[in-house]
Amino acid sequence: MTQFYYFCGHEQFQPETLVDHAVLAENAGFDGVLVSEHFHPWVDDHSASGFAWGTMAAMAHATETVQIMTGVTTPLWRMHPGVVAQAAATVDRLSNGRFRLGVGTGENINEGSLGYHFPKYKERSDRMREALEIMRRLLDGEKLSFDGTYYQTDRAKLYSPPIGNVPIYLAAGGPKSAQLAAEMCYGVVASVKVPAETIERVLKPAGRDDTEETIDLCATRWSVFAKDQDEAWDVLLPWRGLRAPGRLEAVDPMTLRERADELPREEILSRYSVVSTVDELIEVYTPLVKELNADIVSIQITSADQEETIKMLGEEVLPALRGM
Repeated sequence: MTQFYYFCGHEQFQPETLVDHAVLAENAGFDGVLVSEHFHPWVDDHSASGFAWGTMAAMAHATETVQIMTGVTTPLWRMHPGVVAQAAATVDRLSNGRFRLGVGTGENINEGSLGYHFPKYKERSDRMREALEIMRRLLDGEKLSFDGTYYQTDRAKLYSPPIGNVPIYLAAGGPKSAQLAAEMCYGVVASVKVPAETIERVLKPAGRDDTEETIDLCATRWSVFAKDQDEAWDVLLPWRGLRAPGRLEAVDPMTLRERADELPREEILSRYSVVSTVDELIEVYTPLVKELNADIVSIQITSADQEETIKMLGEEVLPALRGM
C-alpha cells in the first residue's frame, strides 16, 4: 500500500517552521515527511538554509508517528559517510525507529561553496558506492576498518546504534544510479516529471516492473497551488533557481536567481505542475500511485498559505489518493 509523505524544504522555510509543518503533516494523516538537506538554497532573496539533521532531531521529538526521511543528503564531501551513518542512527533513536536515509550524489551549490571539488558523475558514483558500503556496515553494527579509494575508517563503530534496520534509498535520475540503487540499497528516490520516462530511465534499470517489485520506490513530484499565474510566481520565488540553467554546477544562489530571472516567467512556471483546484492537484499525483505504483509518494508543494495547504491535503487530497 502506498504511503504518502509531505516534503519539508529547508531551501524555503526556517527550521522552526519546518518542525511545525511536520506536526501539521502528522495531524493531517501523512505517513512521513521527506526533509531536504542543503548547505545553500536555490536563490539568495527568498530562501532559508537550516541544518537538516538538527531539524529532524527536533521533528523526532515533536511527532509520534510520521516517518522521517532525508530527501536527500550527500555523504560524499561535507560529511564523511561514517558521520552520516552516525547522524542517521541518532535520529533513528530519537524517533524510536522512524528514520529512513535518502542519499544522492549532490550538487555543487552545497559542496563547491565549501571548497570541495565537485567532480563528474563517474567519480561521484564511485564515491557513492564506497559510501553506501560504509554506511550500511556501520548501521548494521560492524566495527569497520575500510580502506577505499576515497574513504577510510579505522575500527569505526556506532556506539549509539539505530534501533532497527535503517533503510537506505538512493536518488536516481538515470539508469546508472538506478542500477547502483538496485545493487546496494533498499529503495530508489525518483523525481517524476514524465512518468513514462521514469519507468524507462529509473524503474526498469533498477529491475522494478509490474511483476517483480524488487526495490522500493519513493516518487516525488513538484506542484504549485495558486489561484492564478501571478500568485504562482510569488509562491515559487524560493524555488525558481531549481529550474535555472547550470543547476548542478552553480555555487552561488545569486547566480541561479539571476539566471532564472533572465528567463520568461512562463518558462519557469511551465517546469512545475501549477494547479488551482483540489481536483487538479489530485490529478498531478494520481500517476505516481496508478502508473508507478510507488511505495512512497512525496507531495512537494508550495502555496501562499502552506499551513492551510497541509490541512487541505489531509482533508481532501490524501483520502482520494488512498482510495486508488
